[in-house]
Amino acid sequence: MNLSVHSTKKKGMKKTGVITLTSFLFLTLSSYSYHSASKAKTVEAASPSYFSNVKYRESQILQEGVTFSRLVFGKANRLDAYMVNVDFLTSYHEALKLKEKLASEGYESFIKTIKERAQDDQEQQPLGYLVRIGPYQDESQAKVLKDELVTKGYNDSKAVFTGEDGETTTGPWVVHVLEINPKTFKGQILPVIANDQIQGKEKLTDMSKRMNAIGGINGGYFVVGTKDGTEGDLAGVSMQDGELTSEAVNGRTSLILNERNDGSISTVHTKLNIQASDGSKQEMDGLNRVPGLIRGCGGIGDQETDKPKHDFTCTDSSELIQYSAHYGTNTPSGDGAEAIINGKGIITEIRERRGGTIPEGSTVLAGTNESARWILDHLHDGEKVKIKKKVFAEERTIPSHPGTGIINGGPRLLLDGKINIPSTAEGFHQPDNPEFFYQFGQRRHPRTIAGIKADGTILLATIDGRKTGYSVGANFIESAQLLKSLGAVEGLNLDGGGSTTMTVNKNMINTPSDATGERPVGDAILVLPQ
Repeated sequence: MNLSVHSTKKKGMKKTGVITLTSFLFLTLSSYSYHSASKAKTVEAASPSYFSNVKYRESQILQEGVTFSRLVFGKANRLDAYMVNVDFLTSYHEALKLKEKLASEGYESFIKTIKERAQDDQEQQPLGYLVRIGPYQDESQAKVLKDELVTKGYNDSKAVFTGEDGETTTGPWVVHVLEINPKTFKGQILPVIANDQIQGKEKLTDMSKRMNAIGGINGGYFVVGTKDGTEGDLAGVSMQDGELTSEAVNGRTSLILNERNDGSISTVHTKLNIQASDGSKQEMDGLNRVPGLIRGCGGIGDQETDKPKHDFTCTDSSELIQYSAHYGTNTPSGDGAEAIINGKGIITEIRERRGGTIPEGSTVLAGTNESARWILDHLHDGEKVKIKKKVFAEERTIPSHPGTGIINGGPRLLLDGKINIPSTAEGFHQPDNPEFFYQFGQRRHPRTIAGIKADGTILLATIDGRKTGYSVGANFIESAQLLKSLGAVEGLNLDGGGSTTMTVNKNMINTPSDATGERPVGDAILVLPQ
């Protein structure tokens, strides 16, 4: 038996596409039944892995100790279709009211219960309720309906592909992996910031060519636009060659590399302070960014929260920010005060307004509001200051040795060989916005991930996504499962979506998801030859 699917969506309108009744029931009923066991916090027991059987594998040795592989898992699912998500609500009663309102306007919708919550979320009730219209065979049909709903005031409407829902599917998944054995590889694995300075972004292909890399992936989260801070600034910790250039989103997991190419994965905290010659001490808020805007939060004195909160910009009206040559040639201008400090810790100039050159070999300490007053009250020409910067990984201190690098990321995916995803602790599940975890962590997207095997081998991997019929992407759990299937015992998520890119021998090797192609990013992890 066949059930027609609306070419628009209203009752009585012309019908075009056809989906079997069995398919329609699968798409509808699975919305209620899947994740019924999701309250269990043992992910391995609740979620089957799609990555146990490789459909296609191609490998190439790039240099001794470095192997590149392209892997394909699964196949396109004929049951996947397009839907329109009208809204995500935390109350079933509110979802039912919306469904009834849509029905009064001639739209047939249904309620999809989102049961799965973050692994470290102790709440038991459903995460929320999606009000949906569909399914549709063609994306164009869903987009026409979405646009129509937006004009009628349903501004949160989105056209989506069910293969990206994060529920049962057959794929496909296209994966690219760089595998580096630090015991035999004689080159370097380095974090590299765009254009060698904090401000601005750069494509991975351009960084790879500039550094003559044999391989590379995009790195951590970064500020996309100026409304959220300094464009290109890393939204989390960043260290290159032992020099800290961006403070941590405290408590967020990062990838740490040393001069021997040994890697580790750990939550990272930074602590920065300055002591004036009169003994007065002040904690510094950050490094090399616009004061007052903290992308990802997790800082000190942030107004909204001092905990990590992903894709959110916290504010702080009084901050001390230190600028080095990594920022650029000039500090941001505005009200406040600045102190220029030379390489010996001697103050060479006090400015009563922010904005000016960063002299060669010196740093600039800028303050706003109360922090500006502290500069003017306690720092004076010719006096010496003491600046201390400490980076902590769990309970240990990371030494600032040449060759040490840190790339921000999160959340953690694997710990001691088990799936361990602290999305709540790392700010990817937000109690005041439950939809965020559904959209960011449960739905499938392109992903860039990193893992470490028990023998120390480092895995840098990308999963293509948002390419219907080619690769559906992965959610947090699937990203962890993939790393496990590759042999990792530790793992973390890096920046993904349109940022997900990999190069081999300076050429783009994966398929970026942005319609415009490769996206400029804030930093990268490059594999450099000996």
